[in-house]
Amino acid sequence: MKYRILGRTGFKVSEIGFGGWAIGGGWGHQEDSESEKALHTAIDNGVNFIDTAEGYGNGKSEKIIAEILKTRKEEVIVATKMPPVEGIWPPSPYCKIEERYPEKYIRKNIEERLTNLNTDCIDLLQLHTWTRAWNHNPTALEVLKDLKNEGKIKAIGISTPEQDQNCVIELMQKGYLDVVQMIYNIFEQEPAAQLLPVAKEQNVGVIVRVAFDEGVLTGKYKVDSSFGEGDFRNSYFAGDRLERAVNRVEKIKEEIKDTELTMPQLALKFPLAHEAVSTVIPGIRNDKQALANTAVSDLDNLQNNLLDRLHKHYWLRGVWYSGK
Repeated sequence: MKYRILGRTGFKVSEIGFGGWAIGGGWGHQEDSESEKALHTAIDNGVNFIDTAEGYGNGKSEKIIAEILKTRKEEVIVATKMPPVEGIWPPSPYCKIEERYPEKYIRKNIEERLTNLNTDCIDLLQLHTWTRAWNHNPTALEVLKDLKNEGKIKAIGISTPEQDQNCVIELMQKGYLDVVQMIYNIFEQEPAAQLLPVAKEQNVGVIVRVAFDEGVLTGKYKVDSSFGEGDFRNSYFAGDRLERAVNRVEKIKEEIKDTELTMPQLALKFPLAHEAVSTVIPGIRNDKQALANTAVSDLDNLQNNLLDRLHKHYWLRGVWYSGK
């Protein structure tokens, strides 16, 4: 496993982190025993960065992670996320930050996160979404800054809203953020235009999520693939979206026929090719996935000629799962 510095936090994090959504639920049936094996295997193979959230099973993911870390001697950095007060998701331009992220709520939520994670201080607290409308008056970030000074959290971040990831650029430039978590993959390459360069310039750590584009970039889906009841992918790939995505993946497979890379390896190596990226957090739900994903870090970096060829697979599709 190779390691990188997570921006101004100074944390030395594994290139491949552990995405903790599936172990909390939302991706079909998941046995806790499988989740526990996945975490142990990932840590055994060098993972020292885990990302979770309140929204991953209403804290279930956090609690499982905390139980596992009780049994480990390794120093593992854990990032979690706080959602806004219940309402429109993502927040609309008309949502008031004082109503969606009031100070009293933030402080109460932080205590819940601390309890679930069995810690006195959270390594990285991220707001689980944002809207550009709040940039002129980011009171929630000021509250988090106070909590940082009080020793409740070590670093502050935002998990970008899919429809407007660039909304955090101004916040980075003004020094509000230590870390940003963003979508960046072979289909979603827009962050390379400005978001990633600004993060590098401002020494803001970058966590990349959705490197597999919810699984389709692993190359394992077929146009008639189906998902279990309660699985998030049923809405993400609604209508003809899965067919369109699979057809595009087939073109990428043709692109890499002259390499020895698998699609999952390619999907993880693509974001790691950008110097601003600190870690990539694929969702890991069993020990097999943990072994396969962690091994990718030690593979050779993608060559520039291959990266150039992958750039043409950039897909301007918008936030497709909000509707056509």
